[in-house]
Amino acid sequence: MVIISGLSGSGKTVALRAVEDMNFFCVDNLPVSLIDSLVSRISRHPVERNIAVGIDIREKESLPGIDKVLGTLRKRYRLDVIFLEAETQVLIRRFKETRRPHPLGGDLEAAIKAEKLSLGPLKQNADRVIDTSSYSPHQLRSLISSLYSFGGSSQDLTVTLISFGFKYGLPQNIDLLFDVRFLPNPYFVPELRDRNGTDRVTAGYVLNDPDSQVFLKKVKDLLTFLLPRYRKEGKAYLSIAIGCTGGNHRSPAIVEEIARLVRKRGFEVNVVHRDMS
Repeated sequence: MVIISGLSGSGKTVALRAVEDMNFFCVDNLPVSLIDSLVSRISRHPVERNIAVGIDIREKESLPGIDKVLGTLRKRYRLDVIFLEAETQVLIRRFKETRRPHPLGGDLEAAIKAEKLSLGPLKQNADRVIDTSSYSPHQLRSLISSLYSFGGSSQDLTVTLISFGFKYGLPQNIDLLFDVRFLPNPYFVPELRDRNGTDRVTAGYVLNDPDSQVFLKKVKDLLTFLLPRYRKEGKAYLSIAIGCTGGNHRSPAIVEEIARLVRKRGFEVNVVHRDMS
């Protein structure tokens, strides 16, 4: 069973639709008091089903009792709680782009602040808190799908690799960060400037540099050591960010190469090129 919650505008609908497409039985905006009854009824069905429930600020009257409800569910079922959030300015921009009112109404920034406070108990009980500020709907859908795809386990370790540009700010909620601005920059090579790091020629320029080879070997050794231990410790979600100046050449090339190395080790990998044009 998966409970998907979070701030309005953070991508809950995208996440719920992603698991619905993986044959989860999905219910959105279900009153907290009815969750246990729903799961009990479905569990009596002869065909085993995965269940996903969406909870948001529309159920604010029943949120104070969420601790007890989740505690009961965890004793009876394998439960995973996801809480989605995003930076305030990102949420404001999303609401303005869609021209939809916030569920709490009134001043948008004040409504977001009040919602964060009301949903605090849900966030504290979450197994995964995912900041979607840097994610497109497609990228978020890909991430959720990688977490709950057929044959996968929500208790396994999923690695998200993010390329980004330091000039646009650091990604949120990352576990490990590497700075590759010391590598030669294709931006200053005229025939490579308008390409990106996933292009074969540009990637070759970056990866064939001796410093890149040494860096990749050291990162490979580090991750070979760390990832099995994170998995053993029970960590389910690891976010690794690789940054260069603009996020268009060096960091995407390095991320794609590291992704290949991690997949060879048997881990699920989700790749996000945040700032790549």
